[in-house]
Amino acid sequence: MAASVAAAARRLRRAIRRSPAWQGPSHRPLSSEPTAAQASAVRAAFLNFFRDRHGHRLVPSASVRPRGDPSLLFVNAGMNQFKPIFLGTVNPRSEMAGFRRVANSQKCVRAGGHHNDLEDVGRDLSHHTFFEMLGNWAFGGEYFKEEACSMAWELLTQVYGIPEERLWVSYFDGDPKARLDPDLETRDIWLSLGVPASRVLSFGPQENFWEMGDTGPCGPCAEIHYDLAGGVGAPQLVELWNLVFMQHNREADGSLQPLPQRHVDTGMGLERLVAVLQGKHSTYDTDLFSPLLSAIHQGCRVPPYLGRVGVADEGRTDTAYRVVADHIRTLSICIADGVFPGMSVWKGYREDKAVRFSTEILKAPPGFLGSLVPVVVETLGDAYPELQRNSAQIANLVSEDEAAFLASLQRGRRIIDRTLRSLGPSDMFPAEVAWSLSLAGDLGLPLDLVELMLEEKGVQLDSAGLERLAQEEAQHRAQQAEPVQKQGLWLDVHALGELQRRGVPPTDDSPKYDYSLQPNGGYEFGACEAQVLQLYTEDGIAVASVGKGQRCGLLLDKTNFYAEQGGQASDRGYLVRAGQEDVLFPIARAQVCGGFILHEAVAPECLQIGDQVQLHVDKAWRLGCMEKHTAAHLLNWALRQTLGPGTEQQGSHLNPERLRFDVVTQTPLTPEQLRAVENTVQEAVRQDKAVYMEEVALALTVQVPGLRTLDEVYPDPVRVVSVGVPVAHALDPASQAALQTSVELCCGTHLLRTGAVGDLVIIGERQLSKGTTRLLAVTGEQAQQAQELGQSLAQEVKAATERLSQGSRDGVEAHRLSKDIGRLIEAVETSVMPQWQRRELLATLKMLQRRANTAIRKLEMGQAAKKTQELLERHSKEPLIVDTVSAESLSVLVKVVRQLCEQAPNTSVLLLSPQPLGKVLCACRVAQGATPTFTAEAWALAVCSHMGGKAWGSRVVAQGNGSTADLEAALNTARAYALNQL
Repeated sequence: MAASVAAAARRLRRAIRRSPAWQGPSHRPLSSEPTAAQASAVRAAFLNFFRDRHGHRLVPSASVRPRGDPSLLFVNAGMNQFKPIFLGTVNPRSEMAGFRRVANSQKCVRAGGHHNDLEDVGRDLSHHTFFEMLGNWAFGGEYFKEEACSMAWELLTQVYGIPEERLWVSYFDGDPKARLDPDLETRDIWLSLGVPASRVLSFGPQENFWEMGDTGPCGPCAEIHYDLAGGVGAPQLVELWNLVFMQHNREADGSLQPLPQRHVDTGMGLERLVAVLQGKHSTYDTDLFSPLLSAIHQGCRVPPYLGRVGVADEGRTDTAYRVVADHIRTLSICIADGVFPGMSVWKGYREDKAVRFSTEILKAPPGFLGSLVPVVVETLGDAYPELQRNSAQIANLVSEDEAAFLASLQRGRRIIDRTLRSLGPSDMFPAEVAWSLSLAGDLGLPLDLVELMLEEKGVQLDSAGLERLAQEEAQHRAQQAEPVQKQGLWLDVHALGELQRRGVPPTDDSPKYDYSLQPNGGYEFGACEAQVLQLYTEDGIAVASVGKGQRCGLLLDKTNFYAEQGGQASDRGYLVRAGQEDVLFPIARAQVCGGFILHEAVAPECLQIGDQVQLHVDKAWRLGCMEKHTAAHLLNWALRQTLGPGTEQQGSHLNPERLRFDVVTQTPLTPEQLRAVENTVQEAVRQDKAVYMEEVALALTVQVPGLRTLDEVYPDPVRVVSVGVPVAHALDPASQAALQTSVELCCGTHLLRTGAVGDLVIIGERQLSKGTTRLLAVTGEQAQQAQELGQSLAQEVKAATERLSQGSRDGVEAHRLSKDIGRLIEAVETSVMPQWQRRELLATLKMLQRRANTAIRKLEMGQAAKKTQELLERHSKEPLIVDTVSAESLSVLVKVVRQLCEQAPNTSVLLLSPQPLGKVLCACRVAQGATPTFTAEAWALAVCSHMGGKAWGSRVVAQGNGSTADLEAALNTARAYALNQL
């Protein structure tokens, strides 16, 4: 029973990690909805609860423009304004210094920087660039975990009336890499509040360790989730409230430092809470957005908002609704707080997206966005009075910004058209002109918008030239920036000679093997006591001491650091001086120099020769290297098992993130062989075999059958690593053990049991040279994620296969399927997934692509034949055919022209095909006996130029496109030109 519950919990964790935010799985009534309430009442209930029941001071929202915080573009969380308290830097004479417990509703913007929701807005039913964060805080230990959890539970269940059975909770499961233990205290608090253990989940740092950005206050958090399913089927959880227990600060170097005092920081998005309380599956369906959506519908020539997403949102109308509604809220709030369009803080914010959606999709009249400002003020003005005070200014600036962008867009179109007129039929659009139009150039249009405008005209952009300009710009910026040069420390021949002259013995690095496996499955790495024998400056000069902040090289009498060799990355960690354990000297890496281990460090204080120190390796980093190194041995053995004894390792490199393995094979590996290799390794991992390591005389290893070695000079004695078999038994020539398991000469650090590898997946493969293959592999959780992604893509390929088998009755569906297959091919080519599966899926997809293209050609040929017969019946035995015909693509149109001319070789043909949005396709062919001056390319160019387009082709056949609302005039131009030539 316990095992099944644990398995179910793991599946639920994965489901939560994979589930998109607030997708709105169904529109059925929720079985036990809390009482609906207006957003303003929900906000007021939150503030009143903390003020009246729990003595919190209500403070106004800070501006979305950060004050004195260069790490932020916008205020993106409720806690931003309280950072001085968290950091202990608050002015003691300020009002803030007296804060103990406070609550508020904070205006937040996430557009750029560490938290950026900009690109997701409109695509789904939940993302916003502006949102309100309801929060309560306790400073300086005023209260901590127990009170925070209890208050949150009380508010949600007793005040808002959310049924307890709809709520799930989580806590921090620890982070070994950061040496952070699981937050069992919070777990027990949830249990004491009556939450069943089955609804108490634990997650790692990605989910339950909150960080505001690359630097700043952070800490473990507890989350409260709401179950949309309401107990019907599998849980469908969305996060409601995040309770952060501030204990650390992320420094610029990535380290975690304790904050002066503990604090509580909680945040709950008002939009999502209101959606729950109002029984909505989308935040856009709440009364925070419905007035705006209604105003958009009234002011534009489009159907009402229906809440569609993805392919169901034909014409992207509902996407445009969401983009515009979100944009006007964000822009209004920012302008009210003094953040105006054009300021540097807006870099990365794409107001053009909203303007384009408004004008092009919603067909809004000029100045429409400014007319929405009063609706925003009406909705949010009571909570944020600055909106009411500045409503006129906001509306004016929004309208000016919209007009400025549309003017830039119109000017950009004129420049593009003028440039196109000077280009030949096959010329690419100049990169220099595109660059001048872009944000990096003069006009300020986003580059992807420029590319879209060119695509609409059927013109290819000089991408290589654009990339060159981008590189030149990057180089220019780099030259202007302060040069940063970081040279590796190394002992040259003179330094080594001096050490030998002085009789300094080589570094004793045997303590690097001083670690043990604990009963709980964790590893204990022993510290190492050592003495400083020599110090070196960055440029390799030997010195007696180094000062504070100096980058230096340390030579010790012994070390527990693994220096980079044998393909294994160097250890990292720190040392402390004896008697001064609170001052850490971080060690970035260790290198072997002629038998000496040189440690690269930065001295926070003075260090000198003779100092006694204690070394500590970074346990997570070392363990990651051990996992990959043991996995490399298993991989080497599995390759020989699968491919035969002629398989030889060429080299390898590993660190905690990835394993690279070069192998010499007689022939390239097949997908079946790759899979067999993986299975062999995975079986050894599942068996959790013991890993034996022992130093033996080199002579004892010479005649051992199956012993894996590399073309290297090995020390004597040499270290032997054997999986599943004691070294003494493995080295017995009569045992043949090295033929049945992995036995290698190796100085690296390894796991003591194979089970900790977790899993292994080969994710990449390429030929370095004939007969040499480089494999890339991941282990543990990364391997499991790769397998899950592979299975997901396999399901998509299966679905595409079924779609193709069902057949396509029209060209649009056939082309759509072909494009979907193309996108799948790209996804499979670039995703981190099992390589054997990648190759199998790509083979299937390319076969599907061929079949899809064949089906398209057959459909188009059939369509062309039908249209050809219709045209021949209308234009029987005429020397000239100029007409319109419906065609789904230029390819179909060209086929119709070709078939007409095949059946009537003495007839010259030009056909136009009207398309959506006023576009027109053109294809033509001149008769075999036409005069030399009558060419198809000139004919098509005359007609397409009349329609403001372009044409290309040869003397006999040509094609082109343009845009016109007067097809008859274009047809007259075509007839007149042809009759004049004939």
